[in-house]
Amino acid sequence: EEALSYYSKDLNIGLKALGSDHPSVGSTYNNMALVYKKQGDKGKAKDFFEKALRIFQEKLGDDHPHTKIVQELLNNL
Repeated sequence: EEALSYYSKDLNIGLKALGSDHPSVGSTYNNMALVYKKQGDKGKAKDFFEKALRIFQEKLGDDHPHTKIVQELLNNL
């Protein structure tokens, strides 16, 4: 829960400072997804992985390592 609290603060700062489609925001979504996955909440994990994946695909492309990692995590959920 503590990790999610910090990631939520990070997300709010990132959204305000960088915008909703910045790769740093995508990284925060990915980190939050990992926490939800570890907690066993696959539904929330899936939502956050999908948000991260969309940003990475649009901004970094399908062949970027970040995109590939999130796609793999989502596929293995």
